[in-house]
Amino acid sequence: MTGLSEVEARVLDALDTGWLLDRLRELVAVPSVGGTDAESDAQHLVAGWLEDTGTDVDRWPIDLVAAATAPDAPGQEVVRSEAWGVVGTLPGVQDGDPALVLCGHSDVVPAGDSALWPGDPFTPRLADGVLHGRGTCDMKGGLVAALAAVRAVRAAGVRLLRPLAVHSVVGEEDGGLGAWATLERGHRGDACVIPEPTAGSVMTANAGALTFRLTVTGLAAHGAMRDAGVSAVELFAEVHAALRALEAERQDDVDLFLGTRLPYGISIGTVQAGDWSSTVPDRLVAEGRYGVRVGEPVETARGVLESHLARFSAGHPWLAEHPVRVDWVGGSFASGQLPQGSPLLPAVQQAAVDAGRPRPAERAVPAGTDLRLYAAAGVPTLHYGPGDLALAHAPREQVPLADVEHVARVLALTALRECGVHSWV
Repeated sequence: MTGLSEVEARVLDALDTGWLLDRLRELVAVPSVGGTDAESDAQHLVAGWLEDTGTDVDRWPIDLVAAATAPDAPGQEVVRSEAWGVVGTLPGVQDGDPALVLCGHSDVVPAGDSALWPGDPFTPRLADGVLHGRGTCDMKGGLVAALAAVRAVRAAGVRLLRPLAVHSVVGEEDGGLGAWATLERGHRGDACVIPEPTAGSVMTANAGALTFRLTVTGLAAHGAMRDAGVSAVELFAEVHAALRALEAERQDDVDLFLGTRLPYGISIGTVQAGDWSSTVPDRLVAEGRYGVRVGEPVETARGVLESHLARFSAGHPWLAEHPVRVDWVGGSFASGQLPQGSPLLPAVQQAAVDAGRPRPAERAVPAGTDLRLYAAAGVPTLHYGPGDLALAHAPREQVPLADVEHVARVLALTALRECGVHSWV
């Protein structure tokens, strides 16, 4: 490691990798799928760790009624009976908003078919320096790295000039409930790093994502005389081709994004049609994900899809009289980006170099993230975290421990440099 001051070296020496591994295992073992009781259990666990570290902890029940009715709420795709916000703040000598926020989400997506996993997805398995299990890279590894960084600052006896905060949030996977509620509560900062998995890059922008529902109407008939009916399934094949054409038109700045040639993809996730095997299906309902371009307002993106399907329907012999219906459901992820010229980007890049790795390239993430909520609140935000997004939401999800430890060091250095050091003992 190069370019370190005496206090920085002291903080990195105080980083407890054993604590980091133990806490990551413990957190992964909590099956904190969005909407389950375990989602709250994970938040309380993190709150306890923050209290043990000596931060001032704000732990509160999120107002789910407000989250369902507020005009700027991001939406939810799961049902919750409760949700908790957690913020831990390491005070500075000076009062005011934290100079830096480290934000991570503790919720995870379902594990899927357990037969596809080498073992129980919520029993973390360590092999050859890699921890396997649901949530390891998305993003409990990053959240624990943030906690370990704050703990190292505290353990080294450093008094910061300005406060440092950790935001532990829920609901990121289905819209951003926790980040929205945290910002609504008034928690802010001069800058924010969200350690989502970035595969060694610094990601300064995220594409948005919207969930849509299409309803295609046909005409029922007996399956023995199917030519007397109009199959909604067959109609959807044509609609799907029209969606593919739109998808191809919308791709832009592809080289900026990591791991995909379709950063603004249109993906159909569910399809339901028919109510009897020998009846021509007269209704099909499909739901999918629609990518929002960086810098494109959500309303504009919606209008593009709606107009495209309206034009397609108008030129179709059946759909002209029975147009495809478009509804917007579930979570709404706008795009977001770090302001041009923000000093946060070179600060994190230099911290990565000083922590012993090559200078990370600037890229963008094709998925919706909480970055856009902090950016919209006026908090410059970027992603730098352990693991690879390509392994998230999959039965082979994993994170190298060396990556988690490296990110903890980068976050600790960034915290010292952004918050400033008043003194140390």
